[in-house]
Amino acid sequence: MTQCFSLTETRNWCYRSTFTGSGLRSTIIDLKDGTIMHCWIPKIQTESKPNLLLIHGLGANALWQWGNFIRNLTQHFNIYVPDLVFFGGSYTTRPERTEAFQAECVMKVMELKCVRSVSVVGLSYGGFVAYSMGVKYREFVEKIVICGSGVCLEEKDIKDGIFPVSDLDEAANILVPQTPQKLRELVGFAFFRAPLVAWLPSCLLLDFINAMCREYVQEKKELIKAIAKDRNLSELPKISKPTLIIWGEQDLVFPLELGHRLKRACVLCGKG
Repeated sequence: MTQCFSLTETRNWCYRSTFTGSGLRSTIIDLKDGTIMHCWIPKIQTESKPNLLLIHGLGANALWQWGNFIRNLTQHFNIYVPDLVFFGGSYTTRPERTEAFQAECVMKVMELKCVRSVSVVGLSYGGFVAYSMGVKYREFVEKIVICGSGVCLEEKDIKDGIFPVSDLDEAANILVPQTPQKLRELVGFAFFRAPLVAWLPSCLLLDFINAMCREYVQEKKELIKAIAKDRNLSELPKISKPTLIIWGEQDLVFPLELGHRLKRACVLCGKG
């Protein structure tokens, strides 16, 4: 069967070349518990450089989310970029869907690669995982950067209307788009000045969906639903590490109010 040219796969190849040209190599790690993790790691570990772990959010794989920054970052850090479970080359047969499970899997990768300590940057959903690592692995995590991640959301926030979409199933359908229209909606929420996706032909949007969004659809929706399930701000564990919070003022996926909540929580524990 003849395979058509794919702009998305071409861009994916370009990002892979960028990562490789920046001194990283792709590796697959079997955690021996039904979980396979893919991670970009340094070709050569430089002892004089600090270690930096970059954790992506929902949407495309880690290549797309960190590709524009990787060349600059590798000049100053030993960079580790995992694909979270059910993204890129990572998957599991285990039933867990929480950010704590994602943090556990990433931590196992770091241990198997003999990484003794890191600073962690978490973007969007990746911020939940980074925060969980800061709570669970206090001796391992040195500093944390949370970028637009609703760590301080509560389950009731969804019904209270803090988000543009008040139905969790519908939110999951947008965050894991399967049609051009849902992808257009996602871009509208994710960007302040959205690219001209509305003007792109549906065939190009389908190209992206087929390359990035067709695998593990149900599992990804379960990850999204697990974020809010029984979540209560009063039960949020405190982190004891220096924390930098970065947020978009016009963020619609995780509104700025959640950033202010997180800042208050970090100030209360003296690490903001």
